[in-house]
Amino acid sequence: MEGTQSVSLVLLLPLLLPPGPAWHAAAQRCPQTCVCDNSRRHVACRHQNLTEVPTAIPELTQRLDLQGNVLKVIPPAAFQELPYLTHLDLRHCQVELVAEGAFRGLGRLLLLNLASNRLSSLPQEALDGLGSLQRLELQGNMLEELRPGTFGALGALATLNLAHNALVYLPAMAFQGLARARWLQLSHNALSVLAPEALAGLPALRRLSLHHNELQALPGAALAQARALARLELGHNPFTYVGEEDGLALPGLRELTLDHGALQALEPRAFARCPRLHTLDLRGNQLDTLPPLQGPGQLRRLRLQGNPLWCGCQARPLLEWLARARVRADGACRGPRRLRGEALDALRPSDLRCTGGRAEEEEEELLLAAARPRAPEGASKGDDGAAEPCPRACVCVSESRHSGCEGRGLQAVPRGFPGDTQLLDLRRNRFPVLPRAAFPGLGRLVSLHLQHCGITELEAGALAGLGSLIYLYLSDNRLSGLSAAAFQGAPRLGYLYLERNRFGRVPGAALRAVPGLVSLHLQSNAVDRLEPGDLAGTQALRWLYLSGNRIAQVAPGAVGPAGELEKLHLDRNQLREVPTGALEGLPALLELQLSGNPLEALPDGAFRSVGQSLRHLFLNSSGLEQISPRAFSGLGPRLQSLYLQKNQLRAVPALPHLSQLELIDLSGNPFHCDCQLLPLHRWLTGLNLRVGATCASPPSAHGQRVKAATTVFETCPGWAARKAKRTPAARPGARSSPGKGRRWRADKLPHLWLGPDGFVRKQLHNFILWDTGLSDKPQNTWTQRVPKSNATVTVFAGSSLIPQFPDLQGPAHTWDRERAGAQGPSWPPTARRPRAAPRSVSFHHPPDIYAHILEPPVVAKLRRTSEKGEQDPGALARGNRCCVVGGQWGL
Repeated sequence: MEGTQSVSLVLLLPLLLPPGPAWHAAAQRCPQTCVCDNSRRHVACRHQNLTEVPTAIPELTQRLDLQGNVLKVIPPAAFQELPYLTHLDLRHCQVELVAEGAFRGLGRLLLLNLASNRLSSLPQEALDGLGSLQRLELQGNMLEELRPGTFGALGALATLNLAHNALVYLPAMAFQGLARARWLQLSHNALSVLAPEALAGLPALRRLSLHHNELQALPGAALAQARALARLELGHNPFTYVGEEDGLALPGLRELTLDHGALQALEPRAFARCPRLHTLDLRGNQLDTLPPLQGPGQLRRLRLQGNPLWCGCQARPLLEWLARARVRADGACRGPRRLRGEALDALRPSDLRCTGGRAEEEEEELLLAAARPRAPEGASKGDDGAAEPCPRACVCVSESRHSGCEGRGLQAVPRGFPGDTQLLDLRRNRFPVLPRAAFPGLGRLVSLHLQHCGITELEAGALAGLGSLIYLYLSDNRLSGLSAAAFQGAPRLGYLYLERNRFGRVPGAALRAVPGLVSLHLQSNAVDRLEPGDLAGTQALRWLYLSGNRIAQVAPGAVGPAGELEKLHLDRNQLREVPTGALEGLPALLELQLSGNPLEALPDGAFRSVGQSLRHLFLNSSGLEQISPRAFSGLGPRLQSLYLQKNQLRAVPALPHLSQLELIDLSGNPFHCDCQLLPLHRWLTGLNLRVGATCASPPSAHGQRVKAATTVFETCPGWAARKAKRTPAARPGARSSPGKGRRWRADKLPHLWLGPDGFVRKQLHNFILWDTGLSDKPQNTWTQRVPKSNATVTVFAGSSLIPQFPDLQGPAHTWDRERAGAQGPSWPPTARRPRAAPRSVSFHHPPDIYAHILEPPVVAKLRRTSEKGEQDPGALARGNRCCVVGGQWGL
């Protein structure tokens, strides 16, 4: 090639598919309802209402995506014809049963995703045959129990996700066989008890997520089985106290979160057996003071925000210890008045004194009393100090302070529970009416379960004396209303579950008695509207769930009293328009769920009032046919996810101002790919996201991805101008070399690649590095992603505009992530101006690194194969997603 004036380039990736006739025969098979990418061995059959696994899937398929179908049952050996599968996605398939041996034959499977289905149990041998599985996703199901041995065949598993299920108890040896598991997710369940041996058999476990459960006490005996834990998440549980007797003995623990619970006291030696603890998160509890902690000598971060800290003289030892141990602590003083709002880390021990006189002392007593639980009313003990005996037909566990009479056919609330009971489980009995003062002597009760009890009425004062109650479960009853005094006596109520009752209106009068309410669940009732006053007095409310009602109208100002609201779920209702006026006055709203409403259209500025805070917006399955060009105006860079799937959209405006999107789902829409969709195509090509948008029409474009359908749009007016704007011609004779003050930049430029059919395709890509010292981009500068690990590519490059590599005759250069850095490779400077003759250099690429291809010739020189013996680019690329090509072809 030396002496050639034109620049030649070949980039060939290794073959991704095994050679031989077997694969080529298999590649011809593809179910009608699926899209088969034979070059990568991926098959996608998403949202096709399939009731069984399709046949005729190529045998060598490695990734199979079946999410969004109606499979319901996974029969035995359902995938035995696909032994090469490594990734299987069965999310949102309404799966109710996984038969024993359903996945036998999948010995290569690495990832199995069964999230968001309807599984209530897993048979003992349901997961047999998955000896290589590394990640199992089961979150968002309805699992109520785990049987020992369920995961016994998963010896290679590293991550198990069981979040957002209905687990209430973990039996001994529940995870036996998971010797390599490193992360176990059990958050957002209803766990109240862990058997002492529940976590046995997890010697490699490094992270355990138990937040958002109903644990009343630290399960120290169970946690002691996972001695390798480095991170333990226990936030959003109703703990009130942690002491040394709770038995938290984790020698390797580095991070412990106990945030947003009900903690009122910690003993100095509560974490004495966690010597390597570095970060302790106690935010959002009820701690008015904290003793110096003994034992965790490596503690460096203590998070105390959201606690009612009293910065009197009794806090002086804490402050002195923080300084002595070099612990960085946040948090602010609630009192006394002169220090209210002061940051803890800004105080000196001399600032803390108790000489404020009688008025300040009285204020202190009032504030401390408000933060403490009320003394049990009517509780009595025997002469020996033992608690009263447990009511007949009930079980009372003194160690965990739990009492329960679940499913005993009781017709009245029993009396005589131990006075220190913190969790009382009365579900699945029959109490049509809860009388006044139904729970005497239970002033320390934190969590009360009354689900499935046929309750039709709560008499005024039914909860009298429950001054520590935080969690109240009244779901699955027959309540149609609540009196204004229904919750009197439970002023600290924070979480109220009223789903699946018969409410026609939000019980606003009753809610005024619980001003500290944080979360209100009213899903699946018969609420038909929200009026001003329905949420009066709910100034602390952060999560409001109204899914699955009959709401057709949300009046302006109806939600405004809940000014701290972060989540608002109005999905599966009868709203015909976005309740824009009702969203006024919600400056903290992060998540808005409107899916499953008959919206049809989105007008201009529909979400402007929450644009500065909103991060997640759900508009899927809403029958949307039209979106105004300015419908999302006001939504700024905070928006992270936008769900628009399963609508009737034929077009969507480009949304370049949504610059921080991490997820946008446009799948399941009948997009019409003509020139009106060109702005969307251009915007999508600049996103490094998988969006799922495919063309439904015209017939010539059916099934093509909007993002990749370049041939559909290249005849549109403005396409050539846009292309020219992106790749301006270099000025004749322009020359430049790198120097100080020059910088490499990232921008979009077209690149070329060959498809399996041998056609040259043009696309825009988001990664190109350039520096000319001029205002124009270098002519004919291209880029191509190298998606395969261990790929070695050869770049033939000669340019007066882009710096060259010194000593190209030496060993091949290795380009790795460290050298690439945030802005791309650090190109070595050269002492002399480079020649235009082609030169080559090889790079060894790790995954997800981009090869930068310099100076291919113009598009006009690209030619397809002919029968006259011209060189055949298709022969080099057929069956592979491989090549950036140009000029003369060669190996």
